[in-house]
Amino acid sequence: MDVMGDKATLYETGRFAQPARSAVAGDEADAVADEAAEEVRRRLAAESGDVEAMSVLGSMLLRRGDLDGAEPHLRAATAAGDRAAANNLGVLLHQRGYADEAAGWWRIAAVAGSAAAAHALGRHFRERGDEPAAEYWLRQSAEQGHTLGAYALADLLEHRGDATAERWMRAAAERGHREAAYRLARALDRRAGTATGTDAESAAHEAEQWYRQAAARGHRRAALHLGAILEKRGELKEAGRWYLTSAKDGETRAACALGFLLRDAGDTESAAVWWLRAAQEGDGNAANALGALHAERGETQTAERWYRAAMDAGDDNGAYNLGLLCAEQGRTAQAEQWYRRAAYAGHREAANALAILLLQGGDRTGAEPWFSKAAEAGSVDAAFNLGILHAGRGEDAAALRWYERAAAAGHTEAALQVGMARLRDGDESEAERYLRCAAGGGSAEAAYRLATLLDARRPPAPAHELGEPAHEKTECEEWYERAATQGHRRAQVRVGMLAAARGDAVEAARWYRAAAEAGSRNGAFNLGLLLAREGSEPEAAVWWTRAADAGHGRAALRLALVCARRGELAEGQRWADRAASLGPAEVAGRAARLRDALREELSA
Repeated sequence: MDVMGDKATLYETGRFAQPARSAVAGDEADAVADEAAEEVRRRLAAESGDVEAMSVLGSMLLRRGDLDGAEPHLRAATAAGDRAAANNLGVLLHQRGYADEAAGWWRIAAVAGSAAAAHALGRHFRERGDEPAAEYWLRQSAEQGHTLGAYALADLLEHRGDATAERWMRAAAERGHREAAYRLARALDRRAGTATGTDAESAAHEAEQWYRQAAARGHRRAALHLGAILEKRGELKEAGRWYLTSAKDGETRAACALGFLLRDAGDTESAAVWWLRAAQEGDGNAANALGALHAERGETQTAERWYRAAMDAGDDNGAYNLGLLCAEQGRTAQAEQWYRRAAYAGHREAANALAILLLQGGDRTGAEPWFSKAAEAGSVDAAFNLGILHAGRGEDAAALRWYERAAAAGHTEAALQVGMARLRDGDESEAERYLRCAAGGGSAEAAYRLATLLDARRPPAPAHELGEPAHEKTECEEWYERAATQGHRRAQVRVGMLAAARGDAVEAARWYRAAAEAGSRNGAFNLGLLLAREGSEPEAAVWWTRAADAGHGRAALRLALVCARRGELAEGQRWADRAASLGPAEVAGRAARLRDALREELSA
């Protein structure tokens, strides 16, 4: 029992003052001397029959651990009706191992109105499994304002699932009980997680206040949770202070969290110190972090050792990370072994990685169940991969279901696939919704397809001549530009065309050139047109040649016309033949006529 540690128990009568304490060594010595003098005075008074002195002297000796010296004084004071002595006599007997006799004296003191004795008696009955009696005495203690009694009653009621537990937990917390403050904060935290709106905000705010109170009183887990709240809110400096406080008090999770905070701030050396401290205390997350740090440095043997330590600490990420390490080194068999170990333990990303490994090895049958297991466990990547698997077999409906599931969880490429499927089905409204999600997530293809969808809806823009003022950009053009900036070649060509339509030849040339240099034959063709319009036909011919070699029929026809004007009839006929074979139909017809004309000219 912790009754002895409760100063309200030993000094509950309030009949003498506690000796003042000071941080100065001389003052501490004076306090010890004062306490010794006080003991002498109490002993003299007790010997003369002073009941109060007997009680106080007994409590002083009990606190010091002198049970033999304390017992006769406490028994004498108890016999004279002193309830504080009866309570402390119960404490003494409990420490000697006479629990039933201790309970008898606590009962006497509790009946006489001792809240501390009622608390001790309630604890005694709870340890014996007599919950009704425990509740009765703890309630007596709590209702008299005893902090430990309120906390013990709250603990008992919470164990039963009684809704009134929070009232007493709050009462204990308000009186300074740090564990009560922490547990009240945890309850409010859970409530915030299930509530909505202002109720959730209110519960979260109050939880933070109780975490602060508990942490300020030295509760290391409260300091950890407070640090996490502050980190999530972006208040990293204060979060770090609480993590440091908690870590110094021995909370390994705080040491690990502090390590991540330092790593994100760029201080990997300090991060490693805290991770090492936490890992040596058995924190698997810290061991994994150390493994990753050494793996990044190329120290694979050390990384493997820490991953194994994480695994030994019960962290399945250790096996998964070992699998990743082996896969990077080309040790496929070992990678499969570690992936399987983590996957069988329920690690969803390991199950997905295992399925990918099997698929790469040609085992589609073996891969699918692991994809399914990972996807059902919530792996977004696995759901997307299942979509690819079904699509490859032509099972479009099944593929779409998995793509939709992954898209709902924020998978960008899955949202693109759903958007394209909706476009094929003619459901433009749904297609737009999914394409916006994918484009917003960074997919250049989605941004391009969204732009083409919006482009098809807008009314035709008035024609512009070069040099005319440019009109304001539309939303579709903004999406084209986003895709173009990400290197999407067709988007680059389209942005160039829109710029040319606005009369901005410099901007048009910039985008055409970017697309052409990336391998776009349309970009090369359009750049050639722009250069030819500006009088740079030799450079235009270079880009048309690149486009024609890539299969662009119009570029081949343009080259044939250039050669014809230069009198290079054989070369012109060759390009005309090329244009006629490439098409499209209109180009093929014109190229055939030009080819025949050039042939006649050569024959003449």
